[in-house]
Amino acid sequence: MSTINQSIQGEVAGKSRNLWVDAFLRLRKNRMAMLGLIIIIINIVFAIFAPLITQYDYKKQILTDNNSAPMWIINTFPVMEPRVLDAEGNQVSGYVKVSDEYMLGTDALGRDLWTRLIYGARISLAVAFIGPLVSLLIGVAMGLLAGYFRGWVDNLIMRIVDVVYALPTIIVIILLMAFFRSTFNDVDAQGTIRYTLAQLDSRMGGMLFISIGIGLTSWVGMARITRGQVLAARENDYVTAAQALGGNDNRVMWKHVFPNILGPIIVAETLAIPSYIRYEAFLSFIGLGVNPPTPSWGMMIAEGSRSIASYPYQALFPAIALFLVMFAFNFLGDGLRDALDPRMRGTD
Repeated sequence: MSTINQSIQGEVAGKSRNLWVDAFLRLRKNRMAMLGLIIIIINIVFAIFAPLITQYDYKKQILTDNNSAPMWIINTFPVMEPRVLDAEGNQVSGYVKVSDEYMLGTDALGRDLWTRLIYGARISLAVAFIGPLVSLLIGVAMGLLAGYFRGWVDNLIMRIVDVVYALPTIIVIILLMAFFRSTFNDVDAQGTIRYTLAQLDSRMGGMLFISIGIGLTSWVGMARITRGQVLAARENDYVTAAQALGGNDNRVMWKHVFPNILGPIIVAETLAIPSYIRYEAFLSFIGLGVNPPTPSWGMMIAEGSRSIASYPYQALFPAIALFLVMFAFNFLGDGLRDALDPRMRGTD
């Protein structure tokens, strides 16, 4: 009898699992998604505890150690020849300074590459969270209003979305960054809004204007996705029942419609994160990103590309870091898409 009761309780517990529990269990079985999540968590830990992980300062220059590399890097790249000195200290052959003091070597200014990679993760991860935050705050609200009320509200919001969506995103961001940097960096009068924004951007290492530039364009796609999901959810019986019971529009939107469209929104925004990281890396690569000496993987790739024939590791290591983080978010987004797909419920 106890065995039957346990079996019945197990079946009831299994049926009572909600979508999020089912999704987590499916996500946990997706190896690539979990690998991406692990890579993201490692980067977050490194970014938070960067001062405890490395002993060097990311902006400290030791010019006597510039372009130095440990032997394992020199052995990895056959093009790099270690410098050999005679008894009098004159260079006999090679050109690369051998130094095992730096795990990943140094750049042209003698700054530790490992340290700059760790601190560079802060910039990419900051964009990875700021971009979706702005997109969700603006895009979801716009999409909810357009999809739920329809009519002239829908027409007005979607025409604004169409105009912004028609503009090339990367060109718009470049123009915005050029405008911000030229307008706000040349401010002398203290106490003005321009001066305050310029000082805040300087203290953030250039992240303020990057966040504004990405945020002004990132919400458009989310607004379209949200509107489509709301239009579909609005016709369901639970929305009709909530309205029949006297629920006002605000309550029905946020308590009944929004929770049921949250899954596709999370998936779409997770898959969009690599594009935000790519925008920041590209802006830093062309000199419109973070302010030196704040490290950014895009800026490090640009600096390393100038001497890539002689010191390929200086561009390769930040490129690998950027590649891993972007693919980690892609793997996680694909895993979330499969895990939150309602058609997969009950297939485990």
